[in-house]
Amino acid sequence: MREISDVFHLAIPVYDLDEAEAFYGAALGCKLARRYADRITIDFFGDQLVCHLVEHPGPRDSDLSLYPRHFGVTFREGRAFDSLYELCVQRKIEFFADVSSRFEGLVEVHRTFVLRDPSDNLVEFKHYADPRMMY
Repeated sequence: MREISDVFHLAIPVYDLDEAEAFYGAALGCKLARRYADRITIDFFGDQLVCHLVEHPGPRDSDLSLYPRHFGVTFREGRAFDSLYELCVQRKIEFFADVSSRFEGLVEVHRTFVLRDPSDNLVEFKHYADPRMMY
């Protein structure tokens, strides 16, 4: 079973390492852990995000959908969610989906916003009103 000190690992494709480092590092404030010619490793809110360089497939898909593939962070504290949202607004990061509330009137109600990184990876951030609904 995963311990609280363990780190979740996720690898994603990116088309440009400099753009990925600027988005996750400079824009979102995540720490660059390592950089190689073909990948960067980021401390993504306490977990390990590895951005692997791949060849750009061509024009961007204008019909990009959040489902089924996306990743992100579910914040335990509303203050952390609000702080990151305000940081994104201040830094003029383009939102794929601005902050909204889902499942109003149900126990699993939560706030969410989604960012699109420079390689079209969708990154969702959430905060549940009831922390028992995080899982």
